[in-house]
Amino acid sequence: MAFAAVATYQDEAESRTPAAPASPPQSAWSGEAMSYTRAEVSKHKRSNDCWIIIEGRVYDVSGWLDKHPGGKRIIRHYAGEDASLAFESFHNNKKLVRSYLSKYYIGDIVEEERELPEINKDFLKLRQELIEKGFFNVKPMYFILLFLHIVVLEILAFVILWKFGNGWPAYAMSVLCLVISQAQAGWLQHDFGHRSVFNSTTLNKVAHDISIGWSKGVSSNWWNFRHYQHHAKPNVFFKDPDVTISYAFLLGKNIPRIWGERKWGIIPYHWQHKYFFFTLPPLLLPIYFHVDVVIYLVLKRKWQDFLWMITFALRWHLMFAPLLGGFWPSFKFYFLIRFLESHWFTWATQISHIPMDVDTDKRRDWCNLQLSGTCNARSNWFADWFLGHLNFQIEHHLFPTMPRHSFKSVQPYVMEFCKKHGLDYQLKPIWTAFADIVRSLKVSGEIWYNAWETSELRKKD
Repeated sequence: MAFAAVATYQDEAESRTPAAPASPPQSAWSGEAMSYTRAEVSKHKRSNDCWIIIEGRVYDVSGWLDKHPGGKRIIRHYAGEDASLAFESFHNNKKLVRSYLSKYYIGDIVEEERELPEINKDFLKLRQELIEKGFFNVKPMYFILLFLHIVVLEILAFVILWKFGNGWPAYAMSVLCLVISQAQAGWLQHDFGHRSVFNSTTLNKVAHDISIGWSKGVSSNWWNFRHYQHHAKPNVFFKDPDVTISYAFLLGKNIPRIWGERKWGIIPYHWQHKYFFFTLPPLLLPIYFHVDVVIYLVLKRKWQDFLWMITFALRWHLMFAPLLGGFWPSFKFYFLIRFLESHWFTWATQISHIPMDVDTDKRRDWCNLQLSGTCNARSNWFADWFLGHLNFQIEHHLFPTMPRHSFKSVQPYVMEFCKKHGLDYQLKPIWTAFADIVRSLKVSGEIWYNAWETSELRKKD
C-alpha cells in the first residue's frame, strides 16, 4: 500500500518525456483568434502540451498546471477535453478564475461544433435555477451547531476521564464521545474543503486548515490532492485515487477482467469480499492514511502541514496523557479512536462508489460521468447525520460547492432531470447500500478469477 502511495505521487512518465514541439498558436503572434475542431484539441493531452475547452474557448494551460490551486492533476485529467461543466461546478468566483485564464486563451472551437449537447444545456439551466432559488446559500446556524456538537463531545470526553478516572466505564464513554466527535469533524472539514460554507475562498481555506489540521491531525493539501481528483473523475481508474487501489482490491467489471487475462495481481482477489472486513475498515485511517499523508508531505514538501499535525498531536497529548497515565496510554487511546472511526468512515464513504461502474476514462460528459460513478442511500435524520449527508452523493457530485443542508431539497429537481435524460438515478435503503459493497467486491473478484483461469497466458504455462 505504501508503494502504491509513492507511485501515485510521482509524475507520470509521459510528463517527463518531452513532446514534439508544437507550433505556437497563431494568435500568440498576430493577436488573431484561431479556430479549432474538438478533434484538434483532443491531440493536446500531455502535461507539457495541455489544451482544454471552456465555454467554447480553447486554452493552452501547459504553463498553468503547477499554478492551479486545485492541483495540476485535475487539469491534466481533462487535457484535450471540454471541461466547461467541471469548471462551472468547481468554481464559485468564476469572474476571478476567468481573469487568470484569459492569458492562456488561444482561440475558439469552430462555430459548427460550439453547440452544447442538450443534456449539458439542461444541466446549466438546472444549476442556474437552483442558484436563483437559494439552494447555494449557506445557513450559518446549521454549521455553527455542527461545530458546537463536535466541540462539546470532545470536551465531554475530557471531563468524563477527569471526573471519573480511566476505569473501563469512563474510558469507554470517553472513547464513544471522541469517535463521534472525530467522525463528525471529518464531515465538517469536507464542507470547508469544498468551499461550501463561506462566500470567501480564503475563509474556507483557513477553516479547512484548522478543521482538518488542528482538529484531526491531517493535511489539507493531501486531502485536496486526493479528493478533488475524485470529484473530477469519479471511479475512473488511474484518475480517481479512491479506486486506484489494485494492490489490495479490484473494482468494477472491466479492470478485473483485464488483470485476470494478463495474470496481474499478487493476492487472491476472488477472496476480496472476505478480507475486506479485516483490511480496509480497520486499517484505512489508523495505518494507510497516516503513511499516505507522510509520504505526500515529504514528496511535495508541504512542511506547513506538518506544523498543523504537530499542533494536533500536542493538543491531544496535553489533554489526555495526564488523565491516562502518560504518553503511551494516550498514544494507544488515539489509535483506538482512529481504529473505530475507520470502520465508520469506510462504510459511510464507500456505499456510494464501490458498487458503481469503475473503468478507465471513457471521456463521458459531466452528468453521465457523475451518475455512472455515484449512488444515493435513502434519507432519514439519522442517516443524514451519520453519513454527513453523503447519502446524497449524486447531488453532491453534480454540485460540489452546494452546502449539504440543501441536498434533500434539490433531490426532486435532480431526479426529474435524470429521468428526462435517461440517467440511472440509484437510490437504495442504507442497509442495501452497505451490503452492495460486499456484493460488488465478490462479483469483481469472481470476474478476475474466471479471467485468470481461462487466460491464454495460463494455457501456455
